[in-house]
Amino acid sequence: MTSIPLAEYHAQYAPKAKAKSGRSKYNAQRIEKDGMKFDSVKEYKRYIELTALMQRGEISELKCQFKFVLAPKVKLEGEKRAKPELRYFADFTYIENGAFVVEDVKSAITRKLASYRNKKHLMKTVHDIDIKEV
Repeated sequence: MTSIPLAEYHAQYAPKAKAKSGRSKYNAQRIEKDGMKFDSVKEYKRYIELTALMQRGEISELKCQFKFVLAPKVKLEGEKRAKPELRYFADFTYIENGAFVVEDVKSAITRKLASYRNKKHLMKTVHDIDIKEV
């Protein structure tokens, strides 16, 4: 039996790392404009619409990727490390007619994901906020 150097073995048999594309696992095309990053073209277009509404004075205090804490970090008995806080990042928040609006750009597929539905449930339970889906 002939042995081959380890580096040569890895080059021949190790799984090849896939190059990251600009697409997410749900086929959304990520986009960067004016130094801002958006998870999809749909989200970027909504941002353009919201900035136009803000310029016309129909909404105010527009923020992107606003973080909400749904549960604080916690150290569980028997665990070596603390579990991190549970967070939800809203695509947009703004004030419309005096009301605070939390908005998320979602496709039909991502609206049905258990992880999103759980965060939506926690937003209502913890913060008494309904997420507006567009």
